[in-house]
Amino acid sequence: MPTMWLSDSQKIGVAFCSGGGFFLIGGVLLFFDRAMLAMGNILFLIGLTIIIGPQKTITFFARKQKAKGTAAFFSGLALILMRWPLIGFCVELYGIMILFGDFLGTIAGFARNIPVIGPYIGTAVDRTGVVARQNADLPV
Repeated sequence: MPTMWLSDSQKIGVAFCSGGGFFLIGGVLLFFDRAMLAMGNILFLIGLTIIIGPQKTITFFARKQKAKGTAAFFSGLALILMRWPLIGFCVELYGIMILFGDFLGTIAGFARNIPVIGPYIGTAVDRTGVVARQNADLPV
């Protein structure tokens, strides 16, 4: 079996992030259940910290360019904990888009390679224009 390029602790971090994603999806499906959304956020932050390390996590959230996204993300988390899950989730989603918007191209490229549904995801991404294709004018 081929080994992944992640260390064992990073694999645990990926599991935490995945669990956080599932809790977030479950919280949305259960009509913005406050407990599930909060658990998803906490698991996501723990997983991110384990994957890239505590110092890089603090540096990522404390960058001056990402201040608006960081404020929106943590404000949304606070709103969820203060029993305003719908508004908190929307504010948090805005923060996530600001914070992780740079990675959308990478995520879209990965999603295009998924068997069966990859081409459909690729055409949907191309139609929405969310990710601008780099070097699209080059003939080669």
